Amino acid sequence: MDVARPEVAPRRGRAGSAARLGLMLGPVAFFAVFFAYPVAAIVARGLRVDGVWQAGRIADVLGQSGIRHVLWFTTWQAAASTALTLVIALPAAYVFARLDFPGRQVLRAVVTVPFVLPTVVVGTAFLALVGRGGLLDELWGLRLDTTVWAILLAHVFFNYAVVVRTVGGLWAQLDPRQEEAARMLGASPLTAWRKVTLPALAPAVAAAALMVFLFTFTSFGVVQILGGPTFATLEVEIYRQTSEIFDLSTAAVLTIVQFLAVGAILAVHAWTVRRRETALRLTDASTTARPPRGAGQWALLAGVLATVLLLLLLPLAVLVQRSLDAPGFGYYRALTDPDGGTFLVAPIHAVGTSLSYAAAATAIAVVIGGLAAAALTRRDAGRIVRGFDALLMLPLGVSAVTVGFGFLIALDEPPLDLRSSWILVPLAQALVGVPFVVRTMLPVLRAVDARLREAAAVLGASPWRVWREVDLPLVRRALLIAAGFAFAVSLGEFGATVFIARPDNPTLPVAVARLLGRPGDLNYGQAMALSTILMVVCAVALLVLERLLLRSRTQVAGETSLDRSGEF
Repeated sequence: MDVARPEVAPRRGRAGSAARLGLMLGPVAFFAVFFAYPVAAIVARGLRVDGVWQAGRIADVLGQSGIRHVLWFTTWQAAASTALTLVIALPAAYVFARLDFPGRQVLRAVVTVPFVLPTVVVGTAFLALVGRGGLLDELWGLRLDTTVWAILLAHVFFNYAVVVRTVGGLWAQLDPRQEEAARMLGASPLTAWRKVTLPALAPAVAAAALMVFLFTFTSFGVVQILGGPTFATLEVEIYRQTSEIFDLSTAAVLTIVQFLAVGAILAVHAWTVRRRETALRLTDASTTARPPRGAGQWALLAGVLATVLLLLLLPLAVLVQRSLDAPGFGYYRALTDPDGGTFLVAPIHAVGTSLSYAAAATAIAVVIGGLAAAALTRRDAGRIVRGFDALLMLPLGVSAVTVGFGFLIALDEPPLDLRSSWILVPLAQALVGVPFVVRTMLPVLRAVDARLREAAAVLGASPWRVWREVDLPLVRRALLIAAGFAFAVSLGEFGATVFIARPDNPTLPVAVARLLGRPGDLNYGQAMALSTILMVVCAVALLVLERLLLRSRTQVAGETSLDRSGEF
């Protein structure tokens, strides 16, 4: 019997590798057909004329002064938005990590609400606050919708939670005794923080900054609504070149530029995450928070509460107030009237359409993302698996406009003639939901003791049964959280959906954008009402998620690794 034992580990390793590759087949096929193929098709359509590649077109497009201005503004506003977000959100990361105060969990959920809101809602909320006829215009005659400040503040609003949850999640698990020891040795509070805490937080701050830069570099809905004809990011310019000017060649070049930039950002982000995972020793987050002590901590807490009130809650409150301007809920009642201009159905029909599409997209994202997370569970995976991990993140950065238009170009022939099928919209939405499913489930799957899987395999369980009997009971709650995130993200997807949503089945973000594009107070009020409905649905989904996450932290100690990874 002893002679046969050395062969068990190699066989088990080979079986594990084969099982991992098998799990990867589904996600790889999904991304190849519904991501790589449409993007490649639209790029090829733009750079080929009569079957001949126009390589010189890239230099021609990048040589245009207007395009260079778009590239500069895209990079500049992303850098400015990232810096402003860090300055405003880092104090909040400290407050949530180190201070224990009444209502902390509720406030934590409130802070996260903006992140899962559709960009169309964010743009609409700030339009109601700083635009023509907005609150600031009525009170002081101040309008910011014609300046870049409206875009920057909206980006801070949208990405505030990225810094709070990513940096704060790690900060809460840093042992405070290290900083206390430095202070006992004579260091001032600032010196102790700069020499002890900041170096430990640096990878998390860098990771959060890179994610904020990525989201703002590819910003579409916010800039489309608030930027007007003056300001345009790469994403907005791709949309304009595709849908208004019909210049696919220029759009293809800009897509390639954005793809390369996003690839570089994701590569740097992956490096910072790996560095953070291997360099830190963490402690239980539940033991590090203390009630505020001293005037300084109370003042910091008050400042964070004021920021949340003015920056996060005020725009949403103004949005709700504008939706109620008409007496007797007039704007909401108008949503039930059929609109023969922009819509073939009553605008309220978009609510049911969005919910059904988001449910289908969530099911797809959970299946594909679950398989991908299971394939990535082992940390000692090779380069192929790490490359697969990077592939899963690309839909967050590649132009959603390009993906949506690519669907129309590529998926128009059998056996993939889906242009008239309802499933086209959920497929596009699922592409954005899959990364959130993977990033939510992966830390919990990695926290499962590998010896449990090995014991089940030794007893003869198949890989499927090991997953069903060992992993699933431990990650069931994380699976529900991942599904909730995928649902919220799918509900608000706009960049791709604006191309492929049918006039008789518009989604909520598409309906809001079309109403805002039409003149008249009634259309504006209906846009505010639809945005409010969409905001409420997303907020309820997030509050349910936060409750599930809180219960999982108190009931299953292993799932605290969700904070350890810096994901939220």
